[in-house]
Amino acid sequence: MSTPYAKLPGWVEYGLVPLVNLAVAFLVAGLVVLLVGENPLEAAYHLINGAFGRGEYLGFTLYYATTFIFTGLAVAVAFHAGLFNIGGEGRAYVGGIGVALACLWLDQTMPWFVVFPLAILGSAFFGAAWAFLPGWLQAKRGSHIVITTIMFNFIASSLMVYLLTRVLKPLGSMSPQTRTFAEGGQLPKLDWLLAIFGLDIGTAPFNVSFLLALVATFCVWLLIWRTKLGYEMRTMGHSPSAARYAGMSESRITVITMMISGALAGMMALNPIMGEQGRMQLDFVQGAGFVGIAVALMGRSHPAGIIPAAILFGMLYQGGAEISFEMPSISRDMIVIIQGLVILFAGALENMFRPAIARLFATQSRRAAVVAQTKGA
Repeated sequence: MSTPYAKLPGWVEYGLVPLVNLAVAFLVAGLVVLLVGENPLEAAYHLINGAFGRGEYLGFTLYYATTFIFTGLAVAVAFHAGLFNIGGEGRAYVGGIGVALACLWLDQTMPWFVVFPLAILGSAFFGAAWAFLPGWLQAKRGSHIVITTIMFNFIASSLMVYLLTRVLKPLGSMSPQTRTFAEGGQLPKLDWLLAIFGLDIGTAPFNVSFLLALVATFCVWLLIWRTKLGYEMRTMGHSPSAARYAGMSESRITVITMMISGALAGMMALNPIMGEQGRMQLDFVQGAGFVGIAVALMGRSHPAGIIPAAILFGMLYQGGAEISFEMPSISRDMIVIIQGLVILFAGALENMFRPAIARLFATQSRRAAVVAQTKGA
């Protein structure tokens, strides 16, 4: 999306500015912890230790991060085309249908490495298909993308309830879920990856979908910065009028962008369904589509920034659970407040400190120029 202030060096734009926002968010969160009579430093220790202190904790952190990488990429792709897409939640739900159908069909006859590619295609196809109509309505009818994607989130949630209570639920079962998949429908863990560093992930569901998330991150980088379509998306995001003047089809770019975003959000379903639960359950998304918005904002919509931002939110999820266990006076709701503060400063207030940082670097640049001129004279 277009940048409202002066251009900064890459390491400042994608590194320093998000870090300043994050530091302020945690400082405010520390004040909240003080208000409930607890030690902020102790809470910070339990947060970090609960996320990275043991191999099992790290496994859970990376499991959550895998989900947030997919949803963060989905939001970032749309951002580059100037589309504020908040429909990741619904597309992840519908993408889960593609995953479940592939597993229910082949899990008892095929190994996981045969089912997995089909599940990837199914999740991406269903997610893209669910994103097509909001994209088309935006491109052809001028319908606001925020309104239509919110509506489609609710429709997807209702569709999931119907399918899991009327269609996909096993006979005689009262739980709104599919049957448990056989071994062919479950992804192997990446215990060997952390074992290289001497860590045991224990019961953590850290699985091979993490590798897929890294591949998707690289593919998004290629798409945005190394393809004609990516150039068109960025052009439209910066200036729709310039894109039209250059002969680019705004409606085509909008629809394609939304479908790519939908495919990425749909692939998020692979992690919880095949990687953890071994079946499709109601509410398996658990708000990950909305967290993806914060991840994309904090990562400045750049794939290299989305990965650490996703790990940060994985840390908040896993470490937050440890805080609420070790410090009972800090409830789970308090952890949600901390997450909300990070989202606030990384999202709604992302440019609060940017003007001051820009002025600081402009001043330093002028001083350096004066010094250079003085030496030259």
